Amino acid sequence: MDLAQLLTSLDGRGYGDYKRIRGTHTLPLPGNSGDTALEVDRVQVDPFAPPSLMRVRVDRAQTGIPADLLADRAGRIAAGDFLTRSFSRAVSSRLGSGSTSSRRADRDTPPPIVIGSPGQQVLERTSVVFTDAEVEARITVALPAAGRRIKGRRAASLLCEELPQIVADALIAPLDLDALRAHVTLYRDQLDLREQLTARGLVSFVADGALLPRRSGDSDLPLTDGGVPFRSPDVLRTSFDLPSGRSVEGMGVPEGITVIIGGGYHGKSTLLRAIERGVYPHVAGDGREWVLTRPDAVSIRAEDGRSTASVDISPFINDLPSGADTRTFTTTNASGSTSQAANLIEAVEAGASALLIDEDTSATNFMIRDERMRRLIPAHREPITPFVDRVRALHDERGVSTVLVAGGSGAFFDVADHVIALDAYVPDDVTEQARAIAREEAPAGSDGRPHSQAQPHLQAQPHPSAQPLPQPHFAAAPRVPEAGSLRPADKRKFARARGRAAIQYGRDDIDLTAVLQLVDTAQTQAIAHALERLADSLDAHATLTDAVAAIDRMIAEGGLDALSPHTGHPGHLARPRPQEIAAAVNRYRGLRIRG
Repeated sequence: MDLAQLLTSLDGRGYGDYKRIRGTHTLPLPGNSGDTALEVDRVQVDPFAPPSLMRVRVDRAQTGIPADLLADRAGRIAAGDFLTRSFSRAVSSRLGSGSTSSRRADRDTPPPIVIGSPGQQVLERTSVVFTDAEVEARITVALPAAGRRIKGRRAASLLCEELPQIVADALIAPLDLDALRAHVTLYRDQLDLREQLTARGLVSFVADGALLPRRSGDSDLPLTDGGVPFRSPDVLRTSFDLPSGRSVEGMGVPEGITVIIGGGYHGKSTLLRAIERGVYPHVAGDGREWVLTRPDAVSIRAEDGRSTASVDISPFINDLPSGADTRTFTTTNASGSTSQAANLIEAVEAGASALLIDEDTSATNFMIRDERMRRLIPAHREPITPFVDRVRALHDERGVSTVLVAGGSGAFFDVADHVIALDAYVPDDVTEQARAIAREEAPAGSDGRPHSQAQPHLQAQPHPSAQPLPQPHFAAAPRVPEAGSLRPADKRKFARARGRAAIQYGRDDIDLTAVLQLVDTAQTQAIAHALERLADSLDAHATLTDAVAAIDRMIAEGGLDALSPHTGHPGHLARPRPQEIAAAVNRYRGLRIRG
């Protein structure tokens, strides 16, 4: 019995009988396009459960994709992204709210067939993969029901008529091979430019002509009407020659300490946001496709209420009135300053070579302490050594650069290597003017000279409480999680994403709202699987950094499928950075650190 007959025979039966369709089916494609194999890996247990997992496979020869586009990992990632978007468009065309074939009562719900929803970033995904012989698309299918009864005839139409047409539209020649080649070439060029940044002494690159503003605060799409194209200040202008033969020119953000200033609504945070998202390549037409940032750069902010587990925040906070040991700071409810200190230390622990900070989302007392407050509150009564007094040591000792947006204080002028001012989204290098202001207003040191003369490169006064600290300031011992730390006794189900910003882990929710460079729910689901793998690997000897690095190597060697606990369809996953995996572990309230 073929699949269409089987589904029709199930019409009106209890929903559980859908399990009879598990296995492999051959579906004819429309026209003379040949066949596609449909693998039904898992069938949902009832109409309200997560959708069924299925895979469709076609011969690579049927797609007409040239072999050179799939010859390397970058090409396969970019081609997979292209076909995922093509498949998603074909689903929308056939089953979307504007389609006459749609049977959905609620036009705002997802279509019954889903392959994922790529955004403006190009990410490594599980949605489309390539073998030497085949192209495989992984989909979820919400099998139709009336109450808890099977709608077999509708299911037969969905899987045996509409799905083959979608496969033909999305995967079978004639594909737009020129557009595919352009997509792959752009991605390869972007990766090459990003790899050149460290050798060039740069944290990030923002190309001339880039369109950075977004349509709204809750949209990642470019503002095409009225947006001001970016143009680099001459002193920071640089160019890159790329493998395709293309050259791009724009602003290089150097290593060290870069401060971005300007009036309100003039583009400071917009520029920082583009640099923040530049850890991922973007699609053509996004406006930020030539904004590339080192892949380990981390955005940090204050995060009231988060938990911390034995984080050494002593470079910033000491001598708390409670007597808490800030070398192993542990709390279930961090304040703004302690949370931002923990976020920073954890980012450095996770391998960040650059920190991205916006004063608007920072704790003021963590960032600065002005001269008037220093005079009124004695140093021995203030446990916080502000970031302005540590930012230079962070770079000199650990090689960690900082890109900082400052709109309300010039405190960082003293320590900045570069100051960029934005005026109506147009940048200008004002480093010399900022230094002149800092020299004029610097308070006198103990020798009667301005601090700008007495302490070149570190004009902000170090907090006295920092003096007894062992040198260097940023030399915390690696943290080793306890074995079983990620295995709570009451955990019965696999971890799962709850949207982009949360993971359900046992009875706890891990809140990732402040992890700003996590851009896709499929990444969050991959992190949920990574937590399960970490739970198995923690042995009371491996450091957290090494354990996360091992997971990242596993993905690099075996692909994202290696994360899934299931064979066949692994679910819709996108590759997260090690920094986001570590961020999720650090925010788990059950985390325990040895010692």
